[in-house]
Amino acid sequence: MAFAQARAWLGLCALLAAGGLLAGALPSAALDWQPSLAASEPWRAWSAAWVHWSLMHLGANLAGCAVLGALGLNARLGPSWALAWFAAWPLTQWGLLLLPTSAGPLLHFGGLSGVLHAGVAVATVALLQRPGRDRHIGLAIAAGLIAKLWLEQAWTGPAMREVAGWDIAVVPFSHFSGAVAGGLCGLVAGWRSRGEQVNK
Repeated sequence: MAFAQARAWLGLCALLAAGGLLAGALPSAALDWQPSLAASEPWRAWSAAWVHWSLMHLGANLAGCAVLGALGLNARLGPSWALAWFAAWPLTQWGLLLLPTSAGPLLHFGGLSGVLHAGVAVATVALLQRPGRDRHIGLAIAAGLIAKLWLEQAWTGPAMREVAGWDIAVVPFSHFSGAVAGGLCGLVAGWRSRGEQVNK
């Protein structure tokens, strides 16, 4: 029953993970996010999520896909929440266009982390709309996500940052962009869901 309800969510997790595994066979420059090509090659807003700059980068994001899959299965997140996450996928990359000019240029970007933050935000909105234990879990996840974003201070400092323990430069603004996109899309999904229940 839980699997049937979360099938679309799990399918999206699988799509993100499979794309990340397969994209390594193609030149990253053909898929990654490049602000200068945002208008002429808009599909990069999707394909950029599959580009990874190292095995560590890929492994961490595959683990993130697994965690979000488990969360979606346990929370029985239905198709409307999966659709909200799918909508937030390209919005996460387009949000990078709002990176402050003081952060310096971000000529290339790739990775799933921003889209994964969007998924966390969507799941959080879904849980917060439920009573009891689910809402408490949603509050805990929301607190953790907000704390992480606050500590990263993505809206200040350089766009690309060296972080101890990582073999690539990290772009915290993608996490912020993803969380905002996911939160907004989640709110729309919740609003539509409540409207459908009222009209029944």
